Amino acid sequence: MYKNFTLVLIFLSSFSFAQKKPLDHSVYDSWESILSKQLSNNGIWAMYGITQQEGDATLYMNNQQTNASLKAARGFNGSFSNDSRYAVFMIKPFFKDTRLARIKKKKVEEMTRDSLGIANLANLTIIKIPRVKSFRMPEKGTGILAYQLEKPLDTARKKNPSSASEPTKDNLDFFADDEKSNTKKEEGTDLIVRNLLTGTEQTFKYVKDYAFSKNGKQLVFATLAPKKDSTARVGVFVLNTEKGTLKNLVKGKGNFRNFVFDEESEYLAFLGEQDPEKQEVKNYNIYYNSLSLDTAQVLVDNSIPGMPAKWSVSGDGKLMFSKDSRKLFFGIAPLKQAKDTTLVDFEHAKLDIWGYKDDYLQPMQLKNAEKESQRSYLTVIDIFNGNPKIVPLTDLKTPDAALISEGNADHVLASTDFGNRVQLQWTVSAIRDYYLVNTQTGQRKKIISALSGSASASPDGKYVIYFNEQTGLYHTYQIETGKISTLNEGFQVSLVDEENDVPAAPDAYGIAGWTKDDKSVLIYDRYDIWSFSPDGKTTAQNVTGGYGRQNKITFRYVQLDEEQRFLERNEHVWLTAFNNVSKENGFYKKNIGDQKAPELVVMGKFKYSTLIKAKDEDAYVYDKGNYQLSPNVYVSKDLKSETKLSNTNLQQQNYNWGTAELVTWTTPKGFKSDGILYKPENFDPLKKYPMIVYFYEKLSEGLYSYQPPAPTPSRLNIPFFVSNGYLVFAPDISYEKGYPGRSAEEFINSGVEALKKNSWVDGTKIGIQGQSWGGYQVAHLITRTNMYAAAWSGAPVVNMTSAYGGMRWESGMNRQFQYERTQSRIGATLWEKPELYIENSPLFSLPKVNTPVVIMANDADGAVPWYQGIEMFTGLRRLGKPVWLLNYNNEAHNLILRQNRKDIQIREQQFFDYYLKGAKAPAWMTSGIPATEKGKTWGFDLTDEKP
Repeated sequence: MYKNFTLVLIFLSSFSFAQKKPLDHSVYDSWESILSKQLSNNGIWAMYGITQQEGDATLYMNNQQTNASLKAARGFNGSFSNDSRYAVFMIKPFFKDTRLARIKKKKVEEMTRDSLGIANLANLTIIKIPRVKSFRMPEKGTGILAYQLEKPLDTARKKNPSSASEPTKDNLDFFADDEKSNTKKEEGTDLIVRNLLTGTEQTFKYVKDYAFSKNGKQLVFATLAPKKDSTARVGVFVLNTEKGTLKNLVKGKGNFRNFVFDEESEYLAFLGEQDPEKQEVKNYNIYYNSLSLDTAQVLVDNSIPGMPAKWSVSGDGKLMFSKDSRKLFFGIAPLKQAKDTTLVDFEHAKLDIWGYKDDYLQPMQLKNAEKESQRSYLTVIDIFNGNPKIVPLTDLKTPDAALISEGNADHVLASTDFGNRVQLQWTVSAIRDYYLVNTQTGQRKKIISALSGSASASPDGKYVIYFNEQTGLYHTYQIETGKISTLNEGFQVSLVDEENDVPAAPDAYGIAGWTKDDKSVLIYDRYDIWSFSPDGKTTAQNVTGGYGRQNKITFRYVQLDEEQRFLERNEHVWLTAFNNVSKENGFYKKNIGDQKAPELVVMGKFKYSTLIKAKDEDAYVYDKGNYQLSPNVYVSKDLKSETKLSNTNLQQQNYNWGTAELVTWTTPKGFKSDGILYKPENFDPLKKYPMIVYFYEKLSEGLYSYQPPAPTPSRLNIPFFVSNGYLVFAPDISYEKGYPGRSAEEFINSGVEALKKNSWVDGTKIGIQGQSWGGYQVAHLITRTNMYAAAWSGAPVVNMTSAYGGMRWESGMNRQFQYERTQSRIGATLWEKPELYIENSPLFSLPKVNTPVVIMANDADGAVPWYQGIEMFTGLRRLGKPVWLLNYNNEAHNLILRQNRKDIQIREQQFFDYYLKGAKAPAWMTSGIPATEKGKTWGFDLTDEKP
């Protein structure tokens, strides 16, 4: 009887698997993912979004005490009010409507626009307001909202869009009648200020920009009206949101922006100019206002003492008050030259001149030209100085600076790589000098010379800590005394990457943070966290008690409050935890002031998102999932018990999904390695399966990552192939300097051989796939072995000798650094080790290739020159090898356009199905697509012909 029952269960289980269908290419669009998550300040309400790959999103709000809920179709970009009583969010148009409008090629102004949603969390109602451009709520104030409307479609019949939604509205048009608006881009639109408690609203016309003070008691905005509206009041205004009074800070037409209030919401600063509209180069001033002033004063103009000759206030600079509100930081820049309109365009040459003394290569200059034209240089003014003057803190040769102690300190930390920029061409990492610059005098003191590494100030501004990549040492500079201390000289544990396998100095694991009053700095090693005294006087303490290294668990500090600048000495903190052996993830808690082992909270076979905490309560929201479980949103008080809020991708249960398991093996040279083996859900060990090997560098950390079926940018669509009866193997690779190709052979081939020992792996039907660096390794492997039945190589480099001097056009950088210092791992110049460049270039071994291969090489690839793919294709074609090249027109290194991503998924399946499953070949493989048929047929039809 028991045996019969067991057989029935086996039969039913097999029947259940049999009923599940494999994924096809139609499933992508409706597959869901989680958008941003947040909690109300009181921790009672959770808000999160779920969207489809191609479709409409939904915004959800859940009450954790009453289980009440709200749902907003197409909602996004939501925020809770500071008092946790309201949620405000934007609402996108229907995806189908936007798609139809694009098909009809409607103009931007004719497209359906976003709406605004206001949710009352007490009575669970939602008000919707159409055609809203943006909204803002104060960070700390309560009960107030400002939102800006789009321009009306029909200005002749203009009406307030929120009037039908809320009968208690007090619509006060302060500035102008409801008159037909000018459609010029320069003019502003209606700004609505809404009292969330009463529903009353005020309307201000022609608003261009607006901002709340931190406490919400002041709302500043600038207006710009059309010329035909002579009654409109234009300029800058401040609304007292408590009293309802309005101050006109600046009168007249102009361009005013970058509004910033100080920490206490008492002072206001902004940029502005009132030059003639047609004047090309504008003269900006910095305006200043306080609660006691009725109008804004010009705080800084171009004639102020301290302004360098032929320099001016930058209209692109950022304004920032010091935390104590005594100083204002802003940007200045050299005077811009107006374009010479007398030049005749067709009578002058257009060319780029590359000079060997240039700081940057010409392509990088051109790429960054717009950004550089907007660069500003940090400057400061003491607001309360009776003799106003400005103090430039940076200049053309020392352009970068960071505030110390939120601007309260008497110095800033400035740095420059001037004089060391040419070598970026082959080193990629900058060598910088660092200075302390006095904010009262501008006097500079060099404190660090020729540093290849990083430097930053401590929160209270007592120290500058810096890491030297070349020595692997941390140092501190004590600002008051000038004393330099070395923190980890002779230290028993490495604080730099122990697994570094590129021909450059290893990176530091980094700094977790500082404790109060700059008493100690917390620094990571591979596993644990160490506390160092910044003066170097006391022995470092292992905060996590060595528990991480003992158990191969990597701990990292979770900063839950973005504004928190330091840790209290005995503060209990959250730590993320990653088990380097099992690849499990989780969280621990730790008293930062002792050396006891961290307290385990949760550890499991999941991948967790970032932990988000409610501002005023111990409540947390996060999502978690793994390869088999679609990520869902959870809330918890302690992460030991949790409440699940979402149910994403319920349709997954209808498909033959898969499993992910960790595999280990030993390479021929004795190296231990890990990898992930993905199997179909209906895996049967009595059958033989084709296998695709996908690789890049190290992927095993993603063992518990969820991978949705999606048209990828060019990576392997793992869940799709697994669902369709393939095994997929993702091996980790470690590299030997100078021999990246051999390293790929060492780890990939040996991992495959280890798996082939299983009877369920069909050793004659194994394919390989890789993109970019993975594409290079695919190209290399097929010149060294015939063990692979098919290969797919995306954006490969096949000729390191020609690629070495080429360009990464997306950034304008030369490629030399990649071979000498980073991923390509040659570790020498082309003329120092030409034999290594040739050995690691598949092009020179193409006659050995017997594996059919598809190459993707796109003509707008900004990382790998697409002629690398052409060299591979034309070489193999000349040799009569089966090869195809896909060039997605005007596409990037990784595919951007969704239609192209969908296209490549189909072709990749057809290619591997033919060579690994014996399926029919598509027309694009057998007869190609003639240029005369481009855009008419895509060659997906299956044929009886052979490629």
